[in-house]
Amino acid sequence: MSRFITNDRHTAYLMPPSLEDWLNEDHLARFVVEVIDQLDLSNLTRQYAGRGSRAHHPATLLGILVYGYATGVFSSRKLERATYDSVAFRYIAAGSHPDHDTLATFRRRFLAEVVGVFMQVLELAKEMHLLKLGTISLDGTKIHANASRHSALSHGHIEKLEVQLKAEVQELLALAEQADQVDVPDGVSLPEEIRRREDRLAVMDDAKRKIAARAEERFQREKADYEEKMARRAAKEKEAGKKLGGKPPKAPEPGPKASDQINLTDEESRIMPVSGGGFEQCYNTQAAADVATMLVIATRVTQAPNDKEQVVPMLELVEAQSAVVGMPKCLLADTGYCSERNIVACADANVTPLIAVARDQHHPDWRERHSEPAPLAADAGVVQTMAHTLKTKAGRAQYALRKQTIEPVFGIIKSVMGFRQFSLRGLELVYGEWSLVCLAWNLKRMAALRPKFG
Repeated sequence: MSRFITNDRHTAYLMPPSLEDWLNEDHLARFVVEVIDQLDLSNLTRQYAGRGSRAHHPATLLGILVYGYATGVFSSRKLERATYDSVAFRYIAAGSHPDHDTLATFRRRFLAEVVGVFMQVLELAKEMHLLKLGTISLDGTKIHANASRHSALSHGHIEKLEVQLKAEVQELLALAEQADQVDVPDGVSLPEEIRRREDRLAVMDDAKRKIAARAEERFQREKADYEEKMARRAAKEKEAGKKLGGKPPKAPEPGPKASDQINLTDEESRIMPVSGGGFEQCYNTQAAADVATMLVIATRVTQAPNDKEQVVPMLELVEAQSAVVGMPKCLLADTGYCSERNIVACADANVTPLIAVARDQHHPDWRERHSEPAPLAADAGVVQTMAHTLKTKAGRAQYALRKQTIEPVFGIIKSVMGFRQFSLRGLELVYGEWSLVCLAWNLKRMAALRPKFG
């Protein structure tokens, strides 16, 4: 008698197989289908004209995309192949096989509606008692754009290339006018060479115009900041009755700089410093996560390499959706977000800010961890008041929740889910894809929280 289980791949099923028998009851694919079946997808379905052959239902395509992003499958071709190879994808697709073009078109076409779906999932999480908003943690991370930094041209380099290409065009035109083209190598087509350089010059001229437009926007922004600083300085001098010491703020200079760059593949992405050193073509993605559950409640994508200007727009976004998820009581953020303007904005929104003023020492004196700071001065400003709160035992304990909340979210998205580069190009489409990533994270997290919260 054989001690092994016999496998028979040739006998047909005696009864028709059921999709319900293919996955465990607590499988993520089941949860994704259950959640999407409860969502209102009328904004998607009404955009189908009903002409031609019957289309795949948006719930099916959305389920495939969400589960794909939750499990590290982002390519539309790999998603199509997974509907044949993966039991979980077969379950979500209910035995159908949408082709890669259908999936790619759906993702690109309906990314704007994903933001609404994102909010519906948060509302569902609140109804399931998985989301009880109190304290949120805000942070940003750089995600690679679908473009190489080697496809970027700086304004100074463009001007040098223009001189070279125009000289080559004149040389080729002169050769074309000669009757005997003895200096032309075999296989060289002068009209094609001229046209190639003229096309390149047209692209570079367009790039220069876009760089100049960006430079003008930057100049107007820096000019407004400069005038505000000078007005504050004049007010202080008038109050003190004498000129202030130190150098006055430097006035901004109009026009593009030689280092101003534009990427020819994705012109809306930017070269940004990344962790570990170096520079990459990236977008700066922002996320605010609930401390208690690590669910992402607000998302944003910006072209700014730093986080200093991101508190106000994120607060506005949280306030706009407060009717769905509620308003947080406290905001945690690292030193990259610290400014007096941001602290005042939190106070105006009735949100207690705990934003690190400076980097903490790695090995502080043990007495600091077990003592309270000196009493706060009566005339202390908002920054001093917040810094004092951060030095208290309660403030230190609450701020310590930041690292164990938002940073694991980014770590899991990048290292477990494998999302390190956008598939789409352009700020609007990238924002939609980031919302899709955070939607997939929330469903993945809700599936893990459901047994804990009942």
